[in-house]
Amino acid sequence: LLYVNGQSLEGDTDLKFLLGGGELLKLRSSSWMKARFYKLQEDCRTMWHESKTCTKSKQTFSIEDISAVRAGRQSEGLRKYTDELLEGRCFSIIFKGRRKDLDLIASSDEEAKQWVTSLEKIMSNLNNLNCQQKTQHWIFNCLRKADKNCDSQLSLEELKDFLHQINIELDDLYAEDLFRQCDKSKSGYLSEEEIKTFYNLLTRRQEIDEIYAEYAKTTGFMSAENLLDFLIKEQKEEATLADANRLIDQYERDDKEKQLMTKDGFLMYLQMFEGLVLNPTHKAVHQDMNQPLNHYFISSSHNTYLMEDQLTGPSSTKAYIRALVKGCRCVELDCWDGSDEEPVIYHGHTLTSKILFRDAIKTIKDYAFKTSDYPVILSLENHCSVEQQKVMAKHMSSILGSALITTPLEDQMPTEFPSPEALKGRFLVKCKRLNKLEVYFTREAAGVLVFDLQKCKKLKIAKELSDMVIYCKSVPFNGFQDAKDNLAFYEMASVKEGKAIQLAEESANCYIRHNVDKLSRIYPAGLRTDSSNFNPVPLWNAGCQIVALNVQTPCPNMDLNQGRFLVNGKTGYILKPAYMRDQMSEFDPITLTRGPWLQHKTLHIMIISAQQLPKVNQKKTSVVDALVKVEIHGVPADTAEKETVHIVDNGFNPMWNENFQFDVHVPALALVRFVVEDYNYAFDNELIGQFTLPFTSLQLGKLVASLCHLPVYRWVSS
Repeated sequence: LLYVNGQSLEGDTDLKFLLGGGELLKLRSSSWMKARFYKLQEDCRTMWHESKTCTKSKQTFSIEDISAVRAGRQSEGLRKYTDELLEGRCFSIIFKGRRKDLDLIASSDEEAKQWVTSLEKIMSNLNNLNCQQKTQHWIFNCLRKADKNCDSQLSLEELKDFLHQINIELDDLYAEDLFRQCDKSKSGYLSEEEIKTFYNLLTRRQEIDEIYAEYAKTTGFMSAENLLDFLIKEQKEEATLADANRLIDQYERDDKEKQLMTKDGFLMYLQMFEGLVLNPTHKAVHQDMNQPLNHYFISSSHNTYLMEDQLTGPSSTKAYIRALVKGCRCVELDCWDGSDEEPVIYHGHTLTSKILFRDAIKTIKDYAFKTSDYPVILSLENHCSVEQQKVMAKHMSSILGSALITTPLEDQMPTEFPSPEALKGRFLVKCKRLNKLEVYFTREAAGVLVFDLQKCKKLKIAKELSDMVIYCKSVPFNGFQDAKDNLAFYEMASVKEGKAIQLAEESANCYIRHNVDKLSRIYPAGLRTDSSNFNPVPLWNAGCQIVALNVQTPCPNMDLNQGRFLVNGKTGYILKPAYMRDQMSEFDPITLTRGPWLQHKTLHIMIISAQQLPKVNQKKTSVVDALVKVEIHGVPADTAEKETVHIVDNGFNPMWNENFQFDVHVPALALVRFVVEDYNYAFDNELIGQFTLPFTSLQLGKLVASLCHLPVYRWVSS
């Protein structure tokens, strides 16, 4: 199982290093730095560390839970609590989710490099395993745990324990019958060969067997012609014989030379790139990126600096990293006066911790374009004194340099926003401004300075900061007519969710027309102190571009946000439909009058099966009662939800074979969300996993093993 780019890791020096382990200094604060021994366990996917205070379960973490390994003093803690001379000895392990990151110090620069290189190699290995390999790896580890006396044999009781681990609850008589079938030696134990037989029985995919048998008409195997027949009839692809041969070459191991695809090769194909629910052509940038900026939905974050809640939670530069790596293109900075004339960021008048404005800008610069090359909007909530605003301007200028937009791109007064393409790699500041943008193109330069100084005293805004606001000038919202009569295209309002939703429900068409030449930002209500999120869909339906959510909080509404921006290369920019970019548009998502937006589709989905669903409840006796929900989120007429029955006591290989049908009237605005849950008759069901994507990005007519460990679906659309 240990391969990187097709090469075995057996005997690899990096793997040996991790298996041997070593002592590192773990840093938490200036007064907390302790030696800890870290090593990779024999399963090659779990790190163990020595701890005198943690419970046994907390002494390990999975390699698959690591988001990144960063060399040097890149974290807040390492920069704050270590000397620059230790730069080469420091590294950080960054985790997915809310687990606290590890700041570590090695004994030498060489040892730190070895840790970083070795961990990255193992991470790459696990990420590159296909679904079949992951299944084998997982089952192998469960078998190791079940073999209590480590004799490479399984007793009946150990077999039952193993079945619990992999999420199957079998009747005792059936388990005993299965055991007897495999115990060919009649020894009362399953040997290694007998365990292999048991594994083959366990992992047999009846539903795939049936589909394979239907098309495997060449001595029991699929020829290239048979596979082509499957691709055209089942997958609805415009495939050729060359395409079929390519798939056999790519996924077949046993009969590649004979140009035949075995059942294993067929299953491998279904679980890989070509079989995913997401249209692969939509993973890359495929939309026109030369439209004005306000013609796009823009992935946006609210109170980006917060890791948790809005009252007592920690603020961290790590929160900016997470948001930017997820593709957010608009991040928020709540700026307040700090000590030593250094502005700070925190949620004002609360107990949330503070970070330096300077550190936030450095972090944003370092991570802004890791996921997307397209522009980042810095949304400043400015509560600073004029003097510290000057410091803010100085930091942005010195750190962001020429990437910061400080003058219009055009030689004459623009009448619309530049495009994301024209702004690639650039930063835009959203804040209040002392005067109109037109001053850059007036001849009365001397008078402009006097005007600025007078307004500066009234509005308490530093000219240095004001001059950095070019395309995103913050103004209050006083109604659609006022905006039409008095606001320039670059003047934009931020509206609280309650007011915005009301406008979207009562005046949707007016809102859509407003957003044809203006930018709108929507933010969560102040009562959401737990950092919960509102539903962004009604605001997108009204054409609002910057719908800012608390990205630190996983929830169904955040799933919808991630699904909306999953495509177009994860640029964070999604082009709005043409009818939402037309000033004369009659589109109203509430009334749905006739127009080009009505493109009725009927979506047929068959939920077939799932494999290896993880336990949510980690109690030994707990087994998943699996069910699947399919949700459509879009205009009110399209919003719908349907679910399968729950399969009792089987999270390993439940089968449903249930058919659903949905009518979708405005596909360009619709999202499809697949949800797998563990049924609970007494309380709310527990989420196992979900996947959300735009309706228009579905691979229609596909038989899909969608995402490893999530259900198999079949759907067609007409």
